[in-house]
Formats: sequence, C-alpha cells, structure tokens
Amino acid sequence: MAPSAIRFYEEEGLIPHPERTESGYRNYGQDVVDRLAFIRAGQAIGLSLKEMGEVLEIRDGGDSPCTHVTDLLAARIQEIDDRISELQSMRRDLNDLQQRAVGFDPANCPPESVCRILRGDV
Repeated sequence: MAPSAIRFYEEEGLIPHPERTESGYRNYGQDVVDRLAFIRAGQAIGLSLKEMGEVLEIRDGGDSPCTHVTDLLAARIQEIDDRISELQSMRRDLNDLQQRAVGFDPANCPPESVCRILRGDV
C-alpha cells in the first residue's frame, strides 16, 4: 500500500496515528495492518471510505458491525443491479440505432448535420 494512502487514512481517522521511532518513522502494529486489510477489502467490493469508516466506528465503539455491513452489502448489490439495468437499456438503444443506421446512405446526410445517425434522424 502506498505511504500516501496510509497517511490519508490517518488524516481521515480510519487508522490511528502511529507511534514514531526515534528517527521519525511511523511504527504500525498488527491492529493497524488488520484495519488496512479491511479497508482494501471494502474498496475491492466498492464500499466508500465513508462507509468503511462507519463500520470501523461501530467496531471501535465495542459493537459488532455485522448488521450494518449486511445493510451496506444489500445497498451495493441494489446499486449494481440498477446499473446493470441502465446498461442493458443503453445496449438495446444502441442496437436499435445501429440497426437503423445499417441502411443509411451517407450521401443523404446534409452538410449542416454533424451526424444524422447519432441524432436519431436515420
């Protein structure tokens, strides 16, 4: 993990500020390494740093964040399902436009029109 990312997580309160060695280097314990692994895992499935911060806050408060995590996962799944639906609709629209454009004769395209195909004039 990039040092700049770790410093950013410190600034955002996702990991505690570490102890420093005599020479000024940050010295992280296993607990911070575990938190960093959690952050990376959350990012890999599309959770935001804010959402992961909420989970860490619940854990740091002494409670189990499992219910909150389950809710976050359900919301993320719904976002993905919505996006898939949008993309499928866009694909249908593109296929329709492409099919109409197949028989289009470019000689019939007036010069004042940039592209009749994209305007849907085909």
